[in-house]
Amino acid sequence: MNAVTPDDLEFLRRPLHGFLTVAGAEPRPVWFEATGDGTIQLFSEPDALKVRRARRDPRASIVVAAPVGERERWVSVAGRMSVERDGAHELAQRLAARYWDLGDRTRAADLEAILAGDLVRLVIHPETVRRYAY
Repeated sequence: MNAVTPDDLEFLRRPLHGFLTVAGAEPRPVWFEATGDGTIQLFSEPDALKVRRARRDPRASIVVAAPVGERERWVSVAGRMSVERDGAHELAQRLAARYWDLGDRTRAADLEAILAGDLVRLVIHPETVRRYAY
């Protein structure tokens, strides 16, 4: 199946880490957001290695797995990754609230430092979606 299903979206909307692979690079853990249309978004600095590689070759994938203690499950989304100039700061704000306790002054300051920088939004447009649940 080449589309993200409602069941996949429910799983992908949990605060789990994804492992992003960009063509020619090893996987890296990332924060991400699954949108209603099935695209996967993340943010980065515009000069980061993953962004430079994505501009040369837009093939990318993300794998998200259930944590230890839960039944085995994973979803993999692969496709072309675009680099977008809009929406990155808003995405960073949403993801920080999802992954961190922003009532913690240290985390709130960390977020302010992220938001002070130049950011781009990376969007994986699904071409192949695979999943496993046991």
